[in-house]
Amino acid sequence: MAHNGLSPEPISRQPAATSGREKVLIPHSLTVRNEDETIQRSTFESRTDKTTNCEESPKPTLEDTRSWAMSFERVMKSAAGRSCFRQFLRTEFSEENMMFWLACEELKKETNKTVVEEKVRQIYEDFISILSPKEVSLDSRVREVINRNMLEPTSHTFDDAQQQIYTLMQRDSYPRFINSSAYADLLKSLEESQSPSEP
Repeated sequence: MAHNGLSPEPISRQPAATSGREKVLIPHSLTVRNEDETIQRSTFESRTDKTTNCEESPKPTLEDTRSWAMSFERVMKSAAGRSCFRQFLRTEFSEENMMFWLACEELKKETNKTVVEEKVRQIYEDFISILSPKEVSLDSRVREVINRNMLEPTSHTFDDAQQQIYTLMQRDSYPRFINSSAYADLLKSLEESQSPSEP
């Protein structure tokens, strides 16, 4: 609520207390947030959280969709493949894995040091912090690497973690996706749409 006619301050997501594993978290310089950063964050989150239906934009072709069964790499290189796979992950309550991977891809494209530091902090708060509801599953070795990298954030701060999550999706979720009714139904609908109508 506003007091004395003042606008409310943006709510900081910085945890009030940290556990033992999070002692060497984010340097103080990265926790300072002004209005511009808050706007930047809301834009970042809207991009990261946005999903589309498999059969909507980008619409997969039958050839593209069939190729997803050949390798996980083909799914991840296809915008439609990533969208459909992400929808499947949502049904398994593990959508945060794809969200984290996509956020890391976006981070690696950034060259502005200030923006990199802000995105690194956002990704940490959203996906690495054990207090986050979207925390991804990482082993202690990778967490230690991240905590060291956080001292001097770069666009490659989460490379090890991104690879670990990629491997997790490839080994765990991908085989179930290819054998799912969602994938079978998508193939069937695309095959029917390309088949000539019967007289």
